[in-house]
Amino acid sequence: MPAADPAPPAFFARADGLRLAYRHSAGAGPTLIFLPGYMSDMEGGKAVALHDWAQAQGRAMLRLDYAGNGASEGRFADGTLASWRDDVLWLMDELTAGPVMLVGSSMGGWLALLVALARPERVVGLVGIAAAPDFTEWGFTDADKALLATEGRIEEPTPYGDDPYVTTLAFWQSGQALRLLESEIAIDCPVRLLHGQADRDVPWYVAVKTAARLRSSDVQMLLIKDGDHRLSRDADIALLIDTVSKLLDIL
Repeated sequence: MPAADPAPPAFFARADGLRLAYRHSAGAGPTLIFLPGYMSDMEGGKAVALHDWAQAQGRAMLRLDYAGNGASEGRFADGTLASWRDDVLWLMDELTAGPVMLVGSSMGGWLALLVALARPERVVGLVGIAAAPDFTEWGFTDADKALLATEGRIEEPTPYGDDPYVTTLAFWQSGQALRLLESEIAIDCPVRLLHGQADRDVPWYVAVKTAARLRSSDVQMLLIKDGDHRLSRDADIALLIDTVSKLLDIL
């Protein structure tokens, strides 16, 4: 597993002055942009490995932390799906030019779809890793929704770190307003969806439904029978890099 970059990240200030952390390397386009999952950051194994590969291939890549995540400024609890989408759009517009390929993990896969919808003229390819569009709908029970309504937040233990998994009412409401799976997803670029069938967080049928809803005629889904939600084993990362490489070859 690659180690996180020891050098400090760069920062770019939003219009409100809050600084977003990122790592950007120049190279041939399309620029790869990695979007982390919920309560994750740009120093995860998949993001770092893909960036190492991109640099070795002389390809441009951007990875970033949403506000309140990783090295970026702000409070996590203040973030919403819409605000984190806008963080991605802000950095993409300010730091890159020309075509981009989005690679999104879990919630980052949902954000990748939203960014592609917002910038269809720039997004030429998309790779989802256990992409989780609409998880505020299918991932919450009636009891969860009632708790959000009364308490304003839910805190749950998570196997992915020491901090509890926090969901705010504002985030849930933002997600509900940005659901995609109830109608056609008007994205026309090539899309590749990688999903583990042993994923206990995002059922693999979400990938099937996403593929069906996408308007693009070039959509491929690859199910990894023993793959979990993270898909961060060496073999999983090799598959991700191979998928990205092959998609770049046709763009």
